[in-house]
Amino acid sequence: MSGYRMPGRLSDRHRVKVRMRRAGLHTVCEEAKCPNIAECFGEDTATFLILGDVCTRACSFCAVAKNKTPLPVDADEARRLAEAVGQLGLSHAVITSVTRDDLADGGAGHFVACVEQIRKICPGVSVEILVPDFGGNAEAGAAVFAVRPDVFNHNVETIERLYPRVRPKAKLSRSLSLLAGAAAQGNMLVKSGIMVGIGEEDQEVITLLGQLGEAGCQMLTIGQYLRPSQQHLAVSREVTEQSFEIFRKHGREIGLDVLAGPLVRSSYRARESLARFVDSHQD
Repeated sequence: MSGYRMPGRLSDRHRVKVRMRRAGLHTVCEEAKCPNIAECFGEDTATFLILGDVCTRACSFCAVAKNKTPLPVDADEARRLAEAVGQLGLSHAVITSVTRDDLADGGAGHFVACVEQIRKICPGVSVEILVPDFGGNAEAGAAVFAVRPDVFNHNVETIERLYPRVRPKAKLSRSLSLLAGAAAQGNMLVKSGIMVGIGEEDQEVITLLGQLGEAGCQMLTIGQYLRPSQQHLAVSREVTEQSFEIFRKHGREIGLDVLAGPLVRSSYRARESLARFVDSHQD
């Protein structure tokens, strides 16, 4: 994107990186080359990446490492993560993971352990989890629902027509089913996220918003796709503010809270988004 300038100070970024490395933790901010990393690290916040830093899928848009053998699950990671939440003074913790199709439960049990450790070590901190689809494993999904995160997030990423090119090992129907399962619990905010600028049409995005609303999704993030490298999927267009406003307006019409803009990402300003959503839905 032309004219983009990273905010924040290098010293701030370094401080958070040092804390993560000392704790043996990863952040998706670094692994996925998020454009907002300096701003978030400058405020001593980050999105934790659990279950290692190697993904078992090969999505064409993602910068996370792939085509390698993932390491075994680190059973102590949940404790270290919770301690890092306390050290950073977070009031809202966001946890995501690589996809681990090599694990029987897709890593669901590890998500549960992380949530439980945060609540044990940092009571009062709200928890948002951004999960993979667990390979469609209903029991894995149920285990994560049972721990009742404050926000259950699962990204559908794009419209169904582009899945073979963008997410060849995923299925939109599987993702919508997972979101619907979370919504059926009635005790957590259900959230998703998509990218635009990878070959979709605005009307296709509007159709997807309707599908997400029908699945019970309550909040959606929409951001411009930025190509991590020349080896990744090319950007097809620079989405205009007019289009982003169309998405926001349609979301309001169907009861879906849509946060949309060029640099919007799944966990960007997650605490503020949650607070705004709660305030706007107070009786």
